[in-house]
Amino acid sequence: MTEEQLLQQPAAAYMNEPQRQFFRNLLLAQRGELQGRIEQEFRALREQEVHSDLADIGSAEEERHWQLRSLEREKKLLDKIDQALERLARGDYGWCEETGEPIGLRRLLLRPTATLCVEAKERQELRERHVRDDV
Repeated sequence: MTEEQLLQQPAAAYMNEPQRQFFRNLLLAQRGELQGRIEQEFRALREQEVHSDLADIGSAEEERHWQLRSLEREKKLLDKIDQALERLARGDYGWCEETGEPIGLRRLLLRPTATLCVEAKERQELRERHVRDDV
C-alpha cells in the first residue's frame, strides 16, 4: 500500500490490517536506517584520531560531545520506534493515549511514533509551557 492509497481509505478502515501493516513496514524501515546511522557514528567515535595540539584536542572533544548528543537523540528515537512497534502488536497503535480517539493517518505519516492526537499534544505542550513559566 502506498501513502496515497492509505489516505484514500474510508474513515471506517482506520487501523485495519493493511494500515497496520503499512505502519509496521514504515517503522521497521526507519528502525533499520536509524540502526545503521548509530553503528556508523559509533564506528566514527572509535576511530577518532589522537591529537597532540591543544587546539586540535579541544576541537576533537567538542566534535565528540556533539556526536554523543546525536547518538543519545537517535537512541531515544529508536526506543520510541520500538514502543510504537509494541503498540502495533498490542493493537493500540494509532489511538491517542489520552483520549482514546484516532491520532489520524496524516499525523502518523509525519510522526509514526506519535502517541497523542493533535489536540492532546497541544494540551500537553501548553501544560509544559505553564510549568516552565512558573519556574
